[in-house]
Parts: sequence; C-alpha cells; structure tokens
Amino acid sequence: MDPALRAAATGMMAQQTRTEVIANNLANVNTAGFKRSRAQFEDLLYQTIQGTQVIGGTEAETLPAIQVGRGTRLSGVQRLHEQGPIEQTGRNLDVAIEGEGFFQVQLPNGELGYTRDGSFQISDQGVLVTGAGYTIQPPVRIPGDGTELTISNTGVVSVRRGNEIMPTEIGRIELARFANPSGLLNLGQNLLAPTTASGQPVVGFPNDEGMGRLQQGSLEGSNVEIVQEMVEMIAAQRAYEINSKSIKTADEMGQIANNIVN
Repeated sequence: MDPALRAAATGMMAQQTRTEVIANNLANVNTAGFKRSRAQFEDLLYQTIQGTQVIGGTEAETLPAIQVGRGTRLSGVQRLHEQGPIEQTGRNLDVAIEGEGFFQVQLPNGELGYTRDGSFQISDQGVLVTGAGYTIQPPVRIPGDGTELTISNTGVVSVRRGNEIMPTEIGRIELARFANPSGLLNLGQNLLAPTTASGQPVVGFPNDEGMGRLQQGSLEGSNVEIVQEMVEMIAAQRAYEINSKSIKTADEMGQIANNIVN
C-alpha cells in the first residue's frame, strides 16, 4: 500500500478519536463535577531515506538526515481538572468543593472511590450517600429526630435535635487529594479510582492543608466550555476532511502511474 494512504488513514482515525472525546465532553456539559478531557497524539516512526552526511574538508558542513513520517497515533486522553462553576441550588444536601479534593465513597467491592459530585441523599438507614447509593466515607449518620442539617465549610455536619436550641455535631466530611488527579481511572457514575499514575490519596479535612472548602446548597458544574468544544470539533472536522483529501490525491496519483505503465 502507498505510504501516503497509510499516513492519511492514521490521521483520519486520530481525528475520529478526537471527535469522540469532544462528543463525550459535550454530552456531559450538565454533569455535576465532570472534568473535560483532551485527546493527545504523537507522530509514528520515520523512514530514513538518507542519513546525515558530511561534505567538504576540515571545516565540513553536516547535512541533516532525510526522513519521511508515517502518520500519527493516540498517545493519551488527558483529563483536565480545572475548577468548574459553583452553581447555587438551595438544597441543603448539595455540597460543592471549591479547590482541590474529592469526596470518598464506599464501593460495592469494599474499595474506596472518589468523586466531585456532591449531590447527596439520605438512605433509609439515615446514612449520607451519593445519588447512586454509595456511602460517604467516613460515614455520617443522620439521627431520626434531626432537623436543619448544616454542613460547614470545614466539613462539620450538624443537626438540631428535638427541642435543643444549639445544633449537635454528628460527623465530619473528609476529602482526599492526589499528586496527579489526571491519573485517576474513570469508573462511570461520576466515580474515579486511584492508580499508580495518580499516586496515593492524601486525606484531610476541608479547608486544611491545601484541601478545598465546602459550600452547602451548591454544586460544582461541569468545566466543559461549549464554545471551546465546538471550535475543537470544527477543527477536527477540517483536519479529517484534509486527510481524506490526501487519500484521494494519493489514489489519483497511483492511477496516473498505472496508466503510464499500461
């Protein structure tokens, strides 16, 4: 096969993947705590037609090697963890993180998962859980006679019990942060899992030691910018078109060469 056809084909596949990443970003524009991703590419191996050459005598000049590239491939999909907009909801079980950190949740397999989605619920057992039913860690249990639940900027959870005037502290939310949050593994359902690339979690209280602060009655929105994604999509479409044009041109040149032979 003509090397130009192979190189252009890799370019078309690269732009297809880029479009898939952009489409996923746009699909999650209203997903709480969602972080947009960006596809990254690298060039493939080069064919060296001629190596470096030295011309002349003692004050020689060196000519660079002549190389022809053979296309591109996906090198990674990077998740960008910029802060999303804080949107007020007025619901006392909605909690946004302003700054670094993730909520910790207990997964069915017993391991910990991490999320930026703070749209919490109260289970039938009175425990604070995520929208998918995963328990917040460490667990926070709401007493049956508890009213006026409040969550402070530092994660302290308090309720008013019975006829008490002063609120009672019933627990405290902890956050975890990672040296490389982009290395976390997506699990779906707004959940992430640690990997060797992310490093081990550092656990602490909100607003302490580099941790973000909490905002009750708010949610962190997706950090996807629709206009930016649309521009990226148009650029991907144009790059796809020009690569398809390269395939068409290489095919036409091959036909011309065949006609000469015939």
